[in-house]
Amino acid sequence: MHDEIPILQRRKIEARVIKPIYEEMVAELGEEAARSILSRAIKRDAISHGKNCAASQDGANDIAGFVKLFELWTAEDALEVDVLEQTNSRFNFNVTRCRYAEMYRDMGISELGSVLSCGRDGHFCAGFNPRLKLDRSQTIMRGAGCCDFRYSLVEEGNS
Repeated sequence: MHDEIPILQRRKIEARVIKPIYEEMVAELGEEAARSILSRAIKRDAISHGKNCAASQDGANDIAGFVKLFELWTAEDALEVDVLEQTNSRFNFNVTRCRYAEMYRDMGISELGSVLSCGRDGHFCAGFNPRLKLDRSQTIMRGAGCCDFRYSLVEEGNS
């Protein structure tokens, strides 16, 4: 399930298609309803993508398996990352540069970047491994200096 197109390029293609559709939905339904519909669709897609990625790794859906996939998101220098901790139960890092945020800004849709990219992250975990949790308090997409990703693999029954 490792697609040939790097994720940064895939998100750009998706955004080009989604932007005019989203604008029409806003005109017809209002911004709140349009954003809600888009968020639900992205959530479903992210969960499905997580499941497909886990299946493509023969069920290796632990932290090590997740870290192996991580290079897909960083391909083409899409993210500059400072890894803080990597163990069997945790993967913590800060993103100090995000070309996804830069791309959405350049396309004039900064406000959708959080839905189209950042909004996928936690939902991807639900599909990849329901025990994999993401805690993040800030993103570059929303104006912070860095994104603080804190992934943990919780014990069964402790979610």
